[in-house]
Amino acid sequence: MMDPLAAVKAAATSVNPIPTVIPGSTPIYQEASDVGNRTLWVVFVLMLISSIAFYAMAFRVPVQKRLFHILTAFITTFAAISYFAMATGDGISFHHTVIKESHKHVPDTTQDIYREVYWARYVDWSVTTPLLLMDLAFLAGLSGANILVAVVADVIMILTGLFAAFGAEGGQKWGYYAMACLAYLVVIYQLAVHGRAMAQSKDAKTGTFYMAIGGFTLILWTIYPIIWGIADGSRTIGVDGEIIGYAVLDVLAKPVFGFWLLFTHDSLSSSSISLDGFWAHGLSKEGSLRVGEDDEGA
Repeated sequence: MMDPLAAVKAAATSVNPIPTVIPGSTPIYQEASDVGNRTLWVVFVLMLISSIAFYAMAFRVPVQKRLFHILTAFITTFAAISYFAMATGDGISFHHTVIKESHKHVPDTTQDIYREVYWARYVDWSVTTPLLLMDLAFLAGLSGANILVAVVADVIMILTGLFAAFGAEGGQKWGYYAMACLAYLVVIYQLAVHGRAMAQSKDAKTGTFYMAIGGFTLILWTIYPIIWGIADGSRTIGVDGEIIGYAVLDVLAKPVFGFWLLFTHDSLSSSSISLDGFWAHGLSKEGSLRVGEDDEGA
């Protein structure tokens, strides 16, 4: 039997084994699974079918009245291309983040996190959201100055969102996010204040329809930065959850919005825009360039 005093001395002088695995030494990869990839393919098909339907609807009306149809079809066309790129593995990059973890009795450790960022989504939004704004602006009858401010603010919102997705942890990421939110407030002001006033100045039906579809759009657009905050921002939800959340919003904000707009606006005479001139007929004979003809005074 071992002497108790000797056992105490042995315990006091012994050194515990050094762990062979350092916490945080294995990088964490946050990427989409089969669920996320299948979701991307489903949305691609929905965008493609919607685009075909919108182009078919455009051909059923005179070219002078195709403005809303063309804009709406372009929205889902660009979205379909974006979702095809993401579903096939293009338009995706990994954002590397290093998280430092402090410990009381052992040295601090770091954790490398690599999260997929679907930058093709931001390319899509930078094209489709201005087109969608133009749909709403033409419906309301906004002035050119208001449209320009809304579109520029919208592009700033998308670009700063992209910079935030690849930004460093802390001030840089959330600084860009704050800029995007401020730009979004400008968009809201243009649509909710100027847009509503112009739409209501037409007639009651146009004003009511604009309030409904505009309110629907602003509610959806407000959810986008919330998803960004819990996905790319804080990484609270996984990449699959991010894909599904954006997919639902994109389907509602583009195909559903488009069908609602096109099926309704034709019945509103005050919101039906008819464009002649260059839009419908191109350059007229008087406005075309003459090559090889002498001037009368020559």
